[in-house]
Amino acid sequence: MTAVVTGSTSGIGRAMARALAGAGADVLVHGRNAEAAAAVAGEIASLGRRAPVVLADLADPAQIERLVEAAWPALGGRVDLWVNNAGADVLTGGALHLPFAQRVQQLLEVDLRATLLCSHLVGQRMAAQGGGQIINVGWDQALSGGVGTESGQLFAAAKAGIAGFSKALARGLAPTVRVNIIAPGWIETAWGEGVNRTLYERLRSQTPLQRWGTPDDVAAALLFLASPAANFLTGQTLMVNGGVVM
Repeated sequence: MTAVVTGSTSGIGRAMARALAGAGADVLVHGRNAEAAAAVAGEIASLGRRAPVVLADLADPAQIERLVEAAWPALGGRVDLWVNNAGADVLTGGALHLPFAQRVQQLLEVDLRATLLCSHLVGQRMAAQGGGQIINVGWDQALSGGVGTESGQLFAAAKAGIAGFSKALARGLAPTVRVNIIAPGWIETAWGEGVNRTLYERLRSQTPLQRWGTPDDVAAALLFLASPAANFLTGQTLMVNGGVVM
């Protein structure tokens, strides 16, 4: 198998790239930071798999096109799996304090528009090659409006857009190309590790499995969707949230 994971230099994307390589896939590493991308590529190479690196800022449509165009030759002429995982970080560091309008713009450009553009370009190429799968990363609470904070509102808008688009795309590309969604819940990424402890414990206690998820939990769900066991699934959303009912 050959795969591309956007935003694969940290967090969930890094766990996905490592898991795919561990399962025998060659994985194209994407990010914006050359040093971070090289580190992940080294981890994949240590597992005996190829790990070409393509740097691109997905807020720029021209760089999205360049990423897609580079992926096929970098992976030997075929891409079996494309994972749209990259997202704008508006929850940590200085980005948390940006004006509302700027955070809206970043999320819509990177989380939503980049997913649409990548999926459109990749879907055409996969149809031409005779098959493949696109997996888009959403959010378990995108359609429920379960978080009423400003950040919750922003992510609900972007990730609900991804959910609706993915389901429509799955119909448009069937039966040749499958499209599915992974919707993580509360995952201990950089934001989860730094969240207020009171909030952390409250969210943990509200989760039936009584813990936060890890990037490896999301990666394990990805491996299922990428495997032959999921060959009859398209247009579906796999919630990775410890049993929280939305």
